[in-house]
Amino acid sequence: MITIDVGAVEDERQLHDLLAFQLDFPSFYGRNWDAFWDAVKGLVEIPSHLRLVGWNHLVARVPLGAAMLRSQLGQYRSEYRPDLRVEFDSDGPASDET
Repeated sequence: MITIDVGAVEDERQLHDLLAFQLDFPSFYGRNWDAFWDAVKGLVEIPSHLRLVGWNHLVARVPLGAAMLRSQLGQYRSEYRPDLRVEFDSDGPASDET
């Protein structure tokens, strides 16, 4: 499992930088949602369990980025990794799994 704390993210650039670092994306990662999709579907190995903490903060500060991340992880799971577990945690014990 990889835990990614998105609670301090203030904009989409920071979100992409954080995802690139935590998921070990290549240096040429384009820091946009098309590049994110390309990276997860074929450039890196995504662990079977991701936990995103501070989710409510991300939704409040970067709503489009949060929606795109949730959507793309859901699509990735549907198309490539039905075993993928993703937790969207608001910093507490409750999670909203996709």
